[in-house]
Amino acid sequence: MSFQDEYKQKLVTADEAVKVVKSGDWVDYGWCNGTPDALDKALAKRTDELKDVKLRGGILLKPLAVFEREDAGEHFCWNSWHMSGIERKLIARGCAYYSPIRYSELPRYYRDGNCSDVVMITCAPMDAHGFFNFGPNASHLAAACEMAKTVIVEVNENMPRCLGGFENNVHISDVDYIVEGDNPPIGELGAGGPATDVDKAVAKLIVEQIPNGACLQLGIGGMPNAVGSMIAESDLKDLGVHTEMYVDAFVDIAKAGKINGSKKNIDRYRQTYGFGCGTKKMYDYLDENPEMMSAPVSYTNDIRSIAALDNFISINNCVDIDLFGQISSESSGIKQISGAGGQLDFVLGAYLSNGGKSFICCSSTFTDKEGKMHSRIRPTLANGSIVTDTRANTHYVVTEYGMVNVKGMSTWQKAEALISIAHPDFRDELIAEAEKMKIWRRSNK
Repeated sequence: MSFQDEYKQKLVTADEAVKVVKSGDWVDYGWCNGTPDALDKALAKRTDELKDVKLRGGILLKPLAVFEREDAGEHFCWNSWHMSGIERKLIARGCAYYSPIRYSELPRYYRDGNCSDVVMITCAPMDAHGFFNFGPNASHLAAACEMAKTVIVEVNENMPRCLGGFENNVHISDVDYIVEGDNPPIGELGAGGPATDVDKAVAKLIVEQIPNGACLQLGIGGMPNAVGSMIAESDLKDLGVHTEMYVDAFVDIAKAGKINGSKKNIDRYRQTYGFGCGTKKMYDYLDENPEMMSAPVSYTNDIRSIAALDNFISINNCVDIDLFGQISSESSGIKQISGAGGQLDFVLGAYLSNGGKSFICCSSTFTDKEGKMHSRIRPTLANGSIVTDTRANTHYVVTEYGMVNVKGMSTWQKAEALISIAHPDFRDELIAEAEKMKIWRRSNK
């Protein structure tokens, strides 16, 4: 049977495909901009027939149809590998929960038994060889499909074909049903507003530490994007990319002629990434681009892969940091904000890299809804805050007031260093708290 004949045989409507879902099932909704659209709407129609259907995915870019009803939580439960703002709202409704992970291990979670009854994901149209490409979402989807009882693909002609790596496709022989949706635009994630003065100050300090030939990993947010913009305008050259998330900033750096991957120890001349989320500009750049290497996070985020690359530069945000050097990048108290993702993987891997550095950056303060200013550098993390990077693993910390390398420091040295880059209005208060906690030496006051 030809691939085209097999395609016709497996082609069904979305309503027909979702009939396979039963009460109590685990249903994988793919990932990020690969979250299904037509299948989601079809499953929502079956709400009254279903109870305790456990959905799994992450980084939702638009609301799901299955959660439109007020009583949706009685029928569906969302389990997120990484939170977006939409998912935070579902948590507040009691419909969603975060699944704590070390992102590099996610494909193995599936293969070790956390498999789904049904996987339904959005893919690019089938190629001549019978493969459906995951688009910019290699991440863990091959493992999810490999272990699922039923695999349903929703074809979207707007999904870019992201090539160059491995575990970035599913073959028609491993697909049970094919659905042709309405081809909505692929979900976008903007870079936010223009860089602030704080973003620029932090970016300047970091860019000064980046040598020619460095290999880059950027997180998402204003500060990493400011770093990207500054790199694009700099004299740096021969840069490489090996990152968990591919973002628009990399496109700007590449188009400025700064990226060629010539100094990479592995995957030379390739920009390697686990998934990508950004604007149409980025999706167009990824589509059929032979320079790109789409690979699962078990490879991109593996400490051994990261450490194998000389002069690895990892740049990520955080929510808070305490005077012990503990970093929270995923919650504020018990309020879930995002997820652990691969931050710890890159913090550890960059330090093991020859000449590598990991930078955790943040503004020194934030302002609450009442207009009151608070320090992001705290005596201790807020009660219930999750430690994303332990105090033993923190390397460089950067605010608009400076940069400190806290690796190997004693508790009093670390407290002193972190207070030195806190907002001046909070330094005396932080010193007083450090004294109470017995991590301040009188001689350095």
